[in-house]
Amino acid sequence: MSSATFVGMPAFPDAARGATADAQLRHNLRKATGTIRGKRGEVVEELDDWAELREAGRALKDRTLRHLDRYLERLEESVTAAGGTVHWASDADEARAIVTRLVRATGEREVVKVKSMATQEIELNNALEAEGITAYETDLAELIVQLGEDLPSHFLVPAIHRNRAEIGRVFRERMGEWGVPAPEGLGDDPRELAEAARRHLRQKFLDAKVAVSGANFAVADTGSLVVLESEGNGRMCLTLPETLISVVGIEKLVPSWSDLEVFMQLLPRSSTGERMNPYSTVWTGVTPGDGPQEFHLVLLDNGRTDTLADEVGRQALRCIRCSACLNICPVYERTGGHAYGSVYPGPIGAILTPQLQGVQGPVEKALPFASSLCGACYEVCPVAIDIPEVLVHLREKVVDGKRPGPEKAAMAAAEWVLEGPKRLHAAQRAASALRGAVPRRLPGPGAAWTDTRDVPDIPERPFRDWWRERSRDGRGGEERR
Repeated sequence: MSSATFVGMPAFPDAARGATADAQLRHNLRKATGTIRGKRGEVVEELDDWAELREAGRALKDRTLRHLDRYLERLEESVTAAGGTVHWASDADEARAIVTRLVRATGEREVVKVKSMATQEIELNNALEAEGITAYETDLAELIVQLGEDLPSHFLVPAIHRNRAEIGRVFRERMGEWGVPAPEGLGDDPRELAEAARRHLRQKFLDAKVAVSGANFAVADTGSLVVLESEGNGRMCLTLPETLISVVGIEKLVPSWSDLEVFMQLLPRSSTGERMNPYSTVWTGVTPGDGPQEFHLVLLDNGRTDTLADEVGRQALRCIRCSACLNICPVYERTGGHAYGSVYPGPIGAILTPQLQGVQGPVEKALPFASSLCGACYEVCPVAIDIPEVLVHLREKVVDGKRPGPEKAAMAAAEWVLEGPKRLHAAQRAASALRGAVPRRLPGPGAAWTDTRDVPDIPERPFRDWWRERSRDGRGGEERR
């Protein structure tokens, strides 16, 4: 059963138009993101040195990126010395081929997976299926997405767009096709749903001989990889199988073990709103008689080197996938993750996807404009990625070479009107008189603007006329408090 794919999805303006019309989706998103925002705010306020931690995280990431070649070579040496094997993948095709070959070499036809953005990025599940290999997602939210033949829409909670009634229905209808079926009479109580997932996955963990994971961090000096999670499914995947294959973006490095201290404080608070993650699993190569006896690390480029070459855009590679920018973004809260047409949604996706894939396609061209530039994403980012700065930078790339003639003329006309109070008042009166003839979608240069915005309602009369009448009647300041 193949996984859904973002390929062929519409560009953001069209996708967002459909998403914002879905009242249930907006309710689910508003409730979930609001809850996570609140928890994050509480635990961040507990730390007097949060600003210093944030600056330390930014500096560590920038230093690593400046010397990435050196740290990658050091990581390869450390992993190899610890009994692991390192593979280099320049793009998604090469990464898929490597993982598929490694799984086939074991003779197995099933693998269990830890939630991994990198494997979603390269659409690994579909590649494995094409070779007759079934990949089972074990993260609860990823399981929901997989069973429902859906797409993830959030870093932390891939099924954030689903409510518990929808999840219960997916479990009842689909679990039996993938393994242990849902209990008879399963409802929508969260505890019952979690227990159904445990029963369904337990046998998968015990039977699996091969696991595929990503990593939150890779430590260059020790060759250690780190996965932080909240359910324990990751630890089951990382310790029980005989073979472990980890697909990791080359930007996930930290130089030394001591550097983890900063990120082990930043990530859980920004991501789950917790002081520390319930499960922090670290593995270093192979240990005889303990855990997987064969370990492969696939280091993924897939556009990251090109991103690193961009002096403004490279800061996107600092991202530690916490999802704080998604939870604060007013655009994401109304559209959800699917509208971004990429495995990386929200503000960080709007700058990361166009850099990894280029700005030639319609989806990638639209993403830098999927923002109000309010700056909230920058304020909450634990590694201080200036997302608005990169968005503007990418917008310049998208429009580079285009003739802005009509737009330039419209801006000049607006400047002339706004410079003179009498001209402005006359324009306001004319607009009020013609309010019934104003279309919801403007023609000509205004068309692009109204592709993603509604034309504001024009009042029956200008505010100045209304205020002047109230002042004559002696009611000018009546409603002020």
